[in-house]
Amino acid sequence: MEKAKIGKTELEYEVSGTGEPVVFIHGAFVADTFRPLLVESRLADRYQLTVYHRRGYAGSSRVSEPVGIVQQAADCRALLRHLGVERAHIVGHSYGGAVALQLALDTPDVAHSLALLEPAVMVGTSAQGYRGSLVRGAERYREVGAVVVVDEFLRARWPGYHDILNRVLPYAFDQAVADAETWFEHELPELLDWRFGEAEARRISQPVLSVLGGESSTLSPRFGEAHRLLLAWLPHAEGAVLPGTTHFLQIEDPRGLAEALAAFWERHRFLAGLM
Repeated sequence: MEKAKIGKTELEYEVSGTGEPVVFIHGAFVADTFRPLLVESRLADRYQLTVYHRRGYAGSSRVSEPVGIVQQAADCRALLRHLGVERAHIVGHSYGGAVALQLALDTPDVAHSLALLEPAVMVGTSAQGYRGSLVRGAERYREVGAVVVVDEFLRARWPGYHDILNRVLPYAFDQAVADAETWFEHELPELLDWRFGEAEARRISQPVLSVLGGESSTLSPRFGEAHRLLLAWLPHAEGAVLPGTTHFLQIEDPRGLAEALAAFWERHRFLAGLM
């Protein structure tokens, strides 16, 4: 991967393909969750695809202080500027979905469209329970360490993850353990203070695709509730459900997700001269 200098921070990134620009923003722990999509021909043959590691992950600069979602959105914008991209389709998974929403709020001219894969928003009646589970996760991290808690985190969101993750991204678990401090000590406290609700959603004018794993609501009601509320609040929202998948749907069914993303982007293409 190449590296971009963003102020005092270096971000690892990789660009492949040609066409309308797309940037993928990963969530907590597993920094390469979008890599399976890069070989899906429906995307690889038609779009310029950018994946990167957020600060504190893999080979990007480490962090030693809190990093908020506003800063993460600014990092993404700065990376796009480094690449000479003025507007892009933005895809965010989990915590990366929150970053994508913030990017659309802060610099709406940059985000041509948003695809949100079960974003980390605390909304509706499930918000309190979600917040509590995140706090307990941080407590567990300090009590029992990263190996145990990363496993617990993944199992809660993707039961039986081990075999598929080891086959598709064999290094990912060890990297997630190495990066766990970033999430628990530097990102999570800022996420707990981040505010996103109906008022903020109403300000997002871009077309948005909200994608829900077909089995995710059986794991936690927050996934389905957040999906429904985003569809109700966002002015130009479309929904998709990927059957048989849970929270890491881009690894579980990359082809199905690629089809959903490509169909969405084809409905919302750039106008000439906007790239």
